[in-house]
Amino acid sequence: MIRFTSMWTFFSFIILERGMCMIYTVTMNPSLDYIVQLETFEEGKLNRSIFEQIDVGGKGINVSIALKHLGRISTPLGYLAGFTGDEIERRVSSHGLIPDFIKLEHGESRINIKMKHEIETEINASGPTVEKDDIEKLYVKLEHLTDGDVLILSGSMAAGVDQNFYADVMKFLAGRKIRIIVDAGGSVLKTVLPYRPYLIKPNQKELSEIFDIDVLENQMEEYACKLVSMGAQNVLVSLGNQGALLVNHKVYHCSAPSGEVINSVGAGDSMVAAFLTSKLNGEDDQTALKKSVAMGSATAFSYGIADQEAVDLLYKEMVK
Repeated sequence: MIRFTSMWTFFSFIILERGMCMIYTVTMNPSLDYIVQLETFEEGKLNRSIFEQIDVGGKGINVSIALKHLGRISTPLGYLAGFTGDEIERRVSSHGLIPDFIKLEHGESRINIKMKHEIETEINASGPTVEKDDIEKLYVKLEHLTDGDVLILSGSMAAGVDQNFYADVMKFLAGRKIRIIVDAGGSVLKTVLPYRPYLIKPNQKELSEIFDIDVLENQMEEYACKLVSMGAQNVLVSLGNQGALLVNHKVYHCSAPSGEVINSVGAGDSMVAAFLTSKLNGEDDQTALKKSVAMGSATAFSYGIADQEAVDLLYKEMVK
């Protein structure tokens, strides 16, 4: 009789028995996102909110939550500190996830402010400093990844972490058949291209950073194609209310569904989760792109990460 030391050991056993891959997300600098909506805003004066909400934040965590909504189990990795870190872990666990974060000895995990008035305004805190020993602890966890697994590296670096860290991780895992997805700033994306990431998701600003020019909207497809020639296997580019495009050995386009944008936080992370889920399910690239746009849009049209039902309804409208 097999005895399991933890629930996660049980889930891992089931996944391995069924021949399914393990999925890991890395969030270097998680946060609590304090979302505040204002009816009016006057700078330098007392303003009162009409709506408040606190969500767990961080791009990798968002991807894990989106994957869970789509029926895929993943393990969130990364760093937490202080009482805010404890709350982040509690909220991540409340989504039915089993995180494996590293606890830092000093500092506090950050609280980010998302203020919504006529336009969205964000204030992102810096967060705690990650020491060299803490980085080594993450490598110990990554050492357990095996052929067929998926690793998603998302978001900005924590203080104390070199901008080449994602590239160093890919170099560390080179030789294993691991699909690695990177969703980060343009300067970071540029460093990972030689290691052939399975998917990157640059926006217009990040394309401009990579190529050190102002990439115009009508040039985004051209420069996405260049990223493929530079090493990326798949390039997913969000075009906002115009939809998205996917570039690999071909170019695919998908228009965006209509709807009212309520909260754009997590929309891009939802796109990554939906694309990955579709490909793991054996679907073709055009379908994966459509489902990616459907989930990204469904999240933007709601508070928080969209659930499966909302995504399915939007997808059915898109394929009519």
